[in-house]
Amino acid sequence: MEKCLAGKACPVGGLLMHEFARDPKARVVGLKQTLRALQQDRVRVVYLANDVDEHIKRKIVNACAERGVELKAAGMGQRELGAFCGIEVGAAVLAVLRS
Repeated sequence: MEKCLAGKACPVGGLLMHEFARDPKARVVGLKQTLRALQQDRVRVVYLANDVDEHIKRKIVNACAERGVELKAAGMGQRELGAFCGIEVGAAVLAVLRS
C-alpha cells in the first residue's frame, strides 16, 4: 500500500486509474482539463504524477479540497502517466470522471 496525498492508505496506482486511464470518455488528462472538470463537478477521483511542480500540485490540491474530490498519488512520473493514458506527452494529472 502507498500513501495517498491525503495521508490515507490506498492501493498502489488504484484500481480506478487502471480501469479508466485509456478510455477518453471516462477520464480527462492534464491540468487545464482537470480543473475545468472539477469546476463542472464531473470528477470522481484525481491522480497526480509524482514529479509535478509545487505550483501545479497546490492548484490541484486546492481545487480537489474545494470540491471534496479524492486526490491520490499516481505512483509514477509525468512521462509514465502520459504513456499510461495513451498520449505521447507527459501528463501531470489524470481525472477519472463520474459515470
